[in-house]
Amino acid sequence: MADFDMRARQLIQRWKEDPNATYQSWFLWDERLKNFRSIRRGLAQVVDAIEDGSFGVAYRGSSLETVVHSIAEQRQIFKGADHAFLWKPKLRIPDIYENPVNQRAFGQLLHHCACCDTAEEVVAGIHEIDALKIKGLGPAVANLLYFLHPTLVPPFNTAIVNGFNKLTGAKVKLGSWQHFLAMRSGMLDLNEQFRDLLSNDLGAIGGLLFDIGSGRYPAPPRDDVDEKPGNWIARLEQARIEAAALNKPLAKQGESDRTHSEIQAWLRDLGHALGYDVWIAANDRSRLHDGRRLGEGCLTSLPETITTSRGGDAIRLIDVLWLDQGAATVAAAFEVEHSTSIYSGIVRMLDLALSGSDLHASAGLYLVAPDAREAEVRAQVSRPAFSRIADLEIAYLSYGELERHKDAISRFGSGLKAIKSIARPLP
Repeated sequence: MADFDMRARQLIQRWKEDPNATYQSWFLWDERLKNFRSIRRGLAQVVDAIEDGSFGVAYRGSSLETVVHSIAEQRQIFKGADHAFLWKPKLRIPDIYENPVNQRAFGQLLHHCACCDTAEEVVAGIHEIDALKIKGLGPAVANLLYFLHPTLVPPFNTAIVNGFNKLTGAKVKLGSWQHFLAMRSGMLDLNEQFRDLLSNDLGAIGGLLFDIGSGRYPAPPRDDVDEKPGNWIARLEQARIEAAALNKPLAKQGESDRTHSEIQAWLRDLGHALGYDVWIAANDRSRLHDGRRLGEGCLTSLPETITTSRGGDAIRLIDVLWLDQGAATVAAAFEVEHSTSIYSGIVRMLDLALSGSDLHASAGLYLVAPDAREAEVRAQVSRPAFSRIADLEIAYLSYGELERHKDAISRFGSGLKAIKSIARPLP
């Protein structure tokens, strides 16, 4: 192992000094960081286009073509990066253009990875897209994720795979997300071993493997390397175990998100039926329920008197607000607490009620939660930290009561009278 370490270090040093190798020609390229920023903005536009339904059913002319083209121009390491995203009409792949469900899943992966900041969250997003088995949508997507998280996701192409296999004796396959994750694990180990010569940015180790895989540099002999085929199999098996372990939590989280979104949709539709303007939390408006964005048909901005109030930033994150039509008065506020702590929801309610404006001082405040959580909700509300709750008349509205009565309230109700009748006072 010591001999390999020495030879590898010599190789990396020569590689870094070569003006034509990827380290100097791309990794240290002055324009590289500028490209990161523009590519990230481009990916945000892809997500927005998918969420608002304007992406279309073709790659050519789409926002995705623009951003992938800019990645493909990132000098030799990303040459051909657009091939994986080009529409192959005979095979009908990648299946994210004509299939709206797959398209939204792809957009949600980009959005998820743009918003998270840990390796565990990124890997979970990869496992989730892999579980959908979208035809033709494989690890080439890692080239997009690299520009979102260069310290967490390495770039990916045929030459990098070949370089990794030559250097380690592994047998990475191109089209498998699990093989990619196993390779990522090995690349992280290599990067840690030679970190003093490389970088936290995985583009450096990716560039090294690219130059080895494309034949510019030979891999050092690995006779005394302990990365035998058995070790590679163990890495791959670990990736499979991680995928299996994440299946249940991801499914549970998906069920949680769907239920939370479903309740928001009930309250949205009920508010409209009762004649209110409806606001959906700013961070939830693009979520989908039954193929429809939660924020569809709702207010796109809150009245200035609310946004400029002392608690304005928190108020805009309340799950659902009903406002008197055409006015700046909040008639009712709903925090949906499906499975997480209700602490933050209560705090947002307090911010609304105590924001210093009489425009929402008389709003009906409701914590909406599963029937089985009533005791937990009451226990939380009874904490000394929330002693002001009793003055605000916050009420508990159970899923069961809402489901049983929402249709009748929509047809025959008016104002908040019916909602108040099915809610129970807190504490």
